This record gives sequence, C-alpha cells and structure tokens, in this order.
Amino acid sequence: MFQEYFMVIAQGIPTSLLLTFVSLVVAFFLALLLTFGLSLGNKAVKCTIQTYLTLFTGTPLLVQFFLIYAGPGQFEWLVDSALWPLLSNAWFCAMLTLALNSAAYSTQLFHGAVKAISKGQWESCAALGLTKLETLKILIPYALKRALPSYSNEIILVFKGTALASTITIMDIMGYARQLYGTEYDALTIYSIAGMIYLIITGIATLLLRKLESKVLSFERLEVEKA
Repeated sequence: MFQEYFMVIAQGIPTSLLLTFVSLVVAFFLALLLTFGLSLGNKAVKCTIQTYLTLFTGTPLLVQFFLIYAGPGQFEWLVDSALWPLLSNAWFCAMLTLALNSAAYSTQLFHGAVKAISKGQWESCAALGLTKLETLKILIPYALKRALPSYSNEIILVFKGTALASTITIMDIMGYARQLYGTEYDALTIYSIAGMIYLIITGIATLLLRKLESKVLSFERLEVEKA
C-alpha cells in the first residue's frame, strides 16, 4: 500500500519542480528591476514599490492564491480581454502568485544587500566618473553574492509554497495527495508520504545550495586570508 501511494503522489513532483523553477526565474528578474527602482527611482516609484512589498509580504500566501486565481473573474472587462486565457489558467495563476510573492521578499533581500555595500566602493566608482546606474550595474552582482545565503532560504520557501497550489486545482505533490485521500481516507499514511517527498527534495536542494554558497563566497575567505 505504501508503494502504491508513493507512486501516485510522486506523479506531482515534476509539476512542483517546474512551478518552482519558473516562479523563481520570473521573481528573480522582477526583484532585480524593483531593486533598481528602489535605488534609483523617484519618490513616487519608491512609494509604489514599497506598497507592493507591503501587500505581498504582509498578507498570507494562501490569500494571494485565491485572489489571483478567483479575483480576475469578477471583472467583466478582464474576462473579455486577451489576458483571460492566461488569467483563467490555474497553472499560470499559481506561477504568478509564487513569483510575485517571492519577488517581494527577494527585493527586500537584494536591496538590503545593496545598502550594505561599503561607502568606499561607492566613492571609488564615483571617483571614476560613473553614474549611479553604472555603479549599480557593477556593484549589484557583488551584492547578490552577499545575499545568496538568505536567497537560498527563499528558494526553499518557494518550493514548499507550491503545496498551496493544490488549493486552486493544480495537480502537484499535494494535489495528488489530496486526490488520493479523497478515495482512500488514509490521512496519516498519505500525508506522511507527501511530507517525506517534500523533506527529501528540500534536503537535496539545501545541500546543493550550501555547496554553491561555499563556492560563490570563496572570494570572502580569500580576502580575509590576504588581510
């Protein structure tokens, strides 16, 4: 019975992983754009971005899933628009929700890393006659390396957040687990298997990300050794 349950639930692994990957890619580039906006934008731009960050970091992810999936259908002009095929697609709505949520948290991480760059590096770029935009293009890759340990946690959180996608009909790991429970009513075994799958994947991802961090942040150890 355990093996049968596992094989059914495991069908959702590709969906969960693909949803995580696409959401993270979209969120990463959106977070970069918003980080530039917070660093270079005028007061109105910064206020708009801060409002977005507050909305998506201050409300539950589950609420965001329901609003983005069910909300657009309340507006007739959206239903009649060319966007409706996308907005009525559960997978797209799940990806969009995770991407917008992750982008909000990632922007806070990236912007914090940018602000943590030493004053001397900013002054060095200014002495070379670089504009603030040119300076950011040079310093942001350095800041992203510093933010990698925290961003690694965000990657894991996005993967675990995909479990909520089943609430809007996505057949991911939890989607198959919920469907299986609806016929077998063996909650303890079914949800334990689902939890085990999440645990194994997050464990593997954590090990890989820690190795990546060690490699990417090796420059800091070299700087310390030289000092």
